[in-house]
Amino acid sequence: MQQAAIHLPPVQSAADGLEVYFLTGKKYLYQTLFCIQSLIKVSQTPFKFTLVDDGSFDEQLIKQINTQLPGAGIVDRQTIDRNLNKALPKHQYPVLHQKREVYPHIKKLTDVHTISGKDWKLVLDSDMMFWDDPSALVNWLTEPQKPIYMQDCQESYGYSRQLMEQLCKNKIPTLLNVGAIGLNSSTINWDNLENWTKGLEEKEGSSYYLEQALTAMLLANVEAVVLPADEYIVNPDITRIDHHTGALHHYVDLSKEGYFKKAWKAI
Repeated sequence: MQQAAIHLPPVQSAADGLEVYFLTGKKYLYQTLFCIQSLIKVSQTPFKFTLVDDGSFDEQLIKQINTQLPGAGIVDRQTIDRNLNKALPKHQYPVLHQKREVYPHIKKLTDVHTISGKDWKLVLDSDMMFWDDPSALVNWLTEPQKPIYMQDCQESYGYSRQLMEQLCKNKIPTLLNVGAIGLNSSTINWDNLENWTKGLEEKEGSSYYLEQALTAMLLANVEAVVLPADEYIVNPDITRIDHHTGALHHYVDLSKEGYFKKAWKAI
């Protein structure tokens, strides 16, 4: 898949297209390219793709992005550092800065939602592929009014619901999955994220799912669009993978085998 990604045809970003963000880098760019390739095969909608440096961008990778995704936005480390210094100074948010060093997933919040520009931002994970026109996502991108997320196949927050609700003082949504997640940057309370991260880890330790838990807490008691689980499928079984069922597959857990052995070859 990594070798094949190098030979994928270029995808032109539309300057005035619907903007989609990916946090990516050396280890994941090939998956990002396949995800984008799958999207433009099933949708006539013009998109603008913005790739956010996970900390591993170098000249060679930027050259590859410019070649294979001409017109795409690139948010490099220097820009991210400037944004963070302005919006999340280290002395004020030491916990979030420390997490960024050891837990790249949190950059989907800290690094993406401190980018200037439009308030509403849709972030897609790279380990996904589109199999039909994602009309629900396109409709949301056209006129976002409330957050949007995928529904998980099982709840994976890494922390007890009791602790999460105790910290955010609200009822958290069930089965939130951040494979496709649209949030309004201007409504994110960074003080809360700092305190919640500290509180979660003090009581129940660190977790791979921290970013998903924090997002669920941000959306506690907030009206949101939940993408239909039979169309936007998290952890598709082999039958769904073989038949390309639904609009979008998020290849987590056991579905990774079908992703790496079969799915990408159909693109």
